[in-house]
Parts: sequence; structure tokens; C-alpha cells
Amino acid sequence: MHILGDSLVLVDEQPGLLCFGDLLPGSVQVRSRYEEAMEGCESYTEGKDYLVDYQQGTLRRTASSRIPNFRTNILFGVKGFDHTKYPQYGNHEYFIWVDYEAPVASALADAHSQAYLLPRTVQRLQAGGPFKVIAYGDSITAGGEAAEVRLRYQERWVTELGKLYPKAELLSENGATGGDASFQGIERLEEKVLTRSPDLVLIAFGMNDLRTPRAVFIKNLIEMISQIRSRTPAEVMLISTFPPNPDWIYASGNSDEIAEATEAAAHEAHCAYADVHSVWTRVLLRKDLPSLLGNNINHPNNFGHWLYLQALLAAFPG
Repeated sequence: MHILGDSLVLVDEQPGLLCFGDLLPGSVQVRSRYEEAMEGCESYTEGKDYLVDYQQGTLRRTASSRIPNFRTNILFGVKGFDHTKYPQYGNHEYFIWVDYEAPVASALADAHSQAYLLPRTVQRLQAGGPFKVIAYGDSITAGGEAAEVRLRYQERWVTELGKLYPKAELLSENGATGGDASFQGIERLEEKVLTRSPDLVLIAFGMNDLRTPRAVFIKNLIEMISQIRSRTPAEVMLISTFPPNPDWIYASGNSDEIAEATEAAAHEAHCAYADVHSVWTRVLLRKDLPSLLGNNINHPNNFGHWLYLQALLAAFPG
């Protein structure tokens, strides 16, 4: 597997874990921006700025490294932090982005094709012509620390659909609003979705519902699905969320329950489901959350949006 832009923050000279081990010797390249062409990108040198354990899949700073030390982050080691009390608390200036080859790596998302739940979508994409995807959710879907619009998870997925269905005239529209929970999702549905002539709606709530009772959360999701189906010809795919930084004061620790509830709502409404939560859970067996969070709280960085893409591709097409 060829991995582009696996993200890390590194502390002192301690090793940081990539997604995979057993890397192809000599394949690692490290830089300061997600893509080499991005403004201000600086390439780092193996042996001078960092050391690699190719078997273990780890990187660490050298004593004289130019790589920023995450220990100097204002929130490093702070437990129960309230981000509103800190000025600049994000992780962007500390990220390094790593390309490498992992020949024996397995997929991060288990294929579970949802095409049978999206028959109209399949037919329309195969036939070609205009096809509008509306992504609807909270701040993660609204942009969530992705460096550019094209790097947001839904844009990446629509781009992949375009490659597979070249006759389709795909249009991606963002109907998400930062800070929204599923309650607000119902309130804004008319303006953001129902009047916008969608063909497929991606619904991605949960991060701001960590304290919403399970039954209420499921009811809210099903209400959105019901209104979309009754008012438009669009099909729906639900998308689960991922665990926020547990050191954040507003993190409840029940992201597993919210993800399970999202899947339960999909089953009850007989609609498609993309399991983002399990992808992140699998990745977090090796990696730490600060290495994936642009704001060090609950927004994925560019690589985190790529993890969302893996879940979507496992669901459709998959």
C-alpha cells in the first residue's frame, strides 16, 4: 500500500507511530505540508531531522531536528482543558506529513458494500448526467481543518465517484453548519437540503451529540431521513463520527455509543451507512489523536479526512 501524508506530531526524541509497520526500506519521505506543492513546504532529511524504524513503522526527531517539538504546544499534557481559555491551541504548525510504502498493509476499512441500499444512485451514476451530492452535518463536514476544499472527505469521495462513473456530471454541495447537533440538523433541513434538489444526501452528525440520549439521537436521524425521502427523490447515507480528544473538557467518552446509534438508525431506516468510527478506532490502536486532529479537539486534519474517505469507499463503492 502506498500511503500519502500520514500525519504525526513528535515529542522530544520519542518515537511516533505511523498507521503501518513493515515499511519498504528507503520509502519514507517527510515534509512540513500535506502536499509538496503547498506554500511553505519544507522537506526533512532522514538521519539529520528524523530517524526511522522501518520494521516498527516509527519516526522520531533527532537532537538537532528542524521538526517542531510538540512538547511546546500550549495544550501539551493539559488534562480537562477548555479550549476557549487558550489563544492558539491547534496542531497545524506541529504536523509532519509522511509518504511511505507498506507492502503488507491491510485495508483500514472493511468492505461492506451499501450499493443495494442505493439503487437509484447506482442507476443515475451509471446512466450519466447531473447528479448532486449534499453533505449535511456539523463542523467536520463543513470543512473541519482540511487545508483546502478539495481535501474535505466528501469532496475526495465525489472525486473518486467521478473516476468510476465518468458519464456522471457530479456536483458536490456542502450544507453543513459548524456546531450543529442532530436537533439543529432537523431545524436547518428545509433550507440546507430539502430545497436544494439533492440526489444523494450524506448525513454526518454525532460529534456534538455526545451527550444526546441514544434514543433521541436515533429519532433525530430517522426524522431527517424521513423528510428527505418524502420531499425529494434523494437517497441517504449515514456517516458515523470518531472519538474526540479525551483531554478536552467537553468530551464525554461515549463516541462508541453514538457510532452504534448511527448504525442502528441506518438499519431501522433501511439506508446506507459508512463506518468512520471503526476506521479511526483501528488507526488509534497505533496512532495518537493529536497526530490526527487539526484543532487538537475534534476536527480531523487532512489525513483524518482521508480516513473518512476510506470508510466511504468501503461502503460505496465497495
